[in-house]
Amino acid sequence: MAAKSETVTYTRHRRKLAGDVIAVNTVGYIVVGLFALFCLIPFYLIVVASFTDNGELIRTGYPLFPRSFTLEAYHLSIKNPERILKAYGTTIGVTIVGTFLAVVLSTMTGYVLSRKDFPWRNGFAFFFFFTTLFSGGLVPWYILCTQYLKFKNSYAGLVLPLMFSVWNMIIAKSFMNGIPAAITESAKIDGANDFTIYLKLILPLSKPLIATLGLFSALAYWNDWYNCMLFIGKDDMNNLQYYLQSMLSSAEKMRIAAEKSGLPITNVPLESMKMAMTVIATGPIILLYPFVQRYFVKGLTIGAVKG
Repeated sequence: MAAKSETVTYTRHRRKLAGDVIAVNTVGYIVVGLFALFCLIPFYLIVVASFTDNGELIRTGYPLFPRSFTLEAYHLSIKNPERILKAYGTTIGVTIVGTFLAVVLSTMTGYVLSRKDFPWRNGFAFFFFFTTLFSGGLVPWYILCTQYLKFKNSYAGLVLPLMFSVWNMIIAKSFMNGIPAAITESAKIDGANDFTIYLKLILPLSKPLIATLGLFSALAYWNDWYNCMLFIGKDDMNNLQYYLQSMLSSAEKMRIAAEKSGLPITNVPLESMKMAMTVIATGPIILLYPFVQRYFVKGLTIGAVKG
C-alpha cells in the first residue's frame, strides 16, 4: 500500500512539474513572440509606406495597410537601372571582399593575443585598446588616405578603412581564450606551426565566432556611405548607399529651390521614396541573417562573457 501511495504521489508530482514547465514555456513563447512582433512592425510599416501615395502618407501618416497603392516611389528610385545595378555590384563586391579580409584579420589577431606564450600580448592589447579612446583626427586621417595611401577613386578606399575593428578583435580574443590550451600544445608537440594550428584547429572550432564577425563586418560594409563620399568621385564607382542618399538629396534640393524661387513644385514623392530606398538598401542584407542566426547568438554570448 505504501509503495502504491508513493507511486501515486510521484506521478502527481511529475504531472505538476510537467504542467509548470508547459506554462513557463507558453509564457516565454508569448513574450518572445510579442517582442519579435514589435521589432518587425517598424520594418513592416516602412514596406507598406513605400507602396503608399506620397500625399496620403503626409496627410494620414504610416498606415497598417497600403492606401492609394502606387509604385511611383520605386519607379523613381530605379529610374536609372544601369546606375543602380552598378551600385549594387560595387556594394556586393566590396562587402564580400571586405568581410573576408576583416574576419581573417580579426581572427588572426585574436588568436595571437589569446596565446599565453606570446610575451608581448598585453602590450599589443593595450595598443589596440588605446586606439578606441583617441584618434588622430579626421583631417590627418583624410590626408594620409588620399595623399599617401592613394585611396582617391579607388576601391581600396571602400575596403581598407573598415577592414580591421578593435571590437571584433576583442570578441575573437575572448572567444579563443575559451579554447583549451591543450589543443594547441599537443599540435605543437606533433610539429605543427602556428599557421597550421590556426587554419586546421582554431578556425574549425570557431564557426560561431566567424559567423558573428562575418555578420558584423558585412553590415558595416553594406551600410557604409561615408567612405564613398570621402574617396569616390566617379559616379560609376559609387556604392548603393551613397547612390541612393545622393539621389534623395538631389530631389530634396530641387524641392527647396522651387519653394524659394516661387516656382511650381514638381510632385516628387520624397517621403515614400525614403521608404522605398530603405527597402531597396536593406532588403538583401536582411536575407543574410537566417543563414548565420544559429551561430550568431552563441558566438556573441561566448565572446561577451569570457575573460
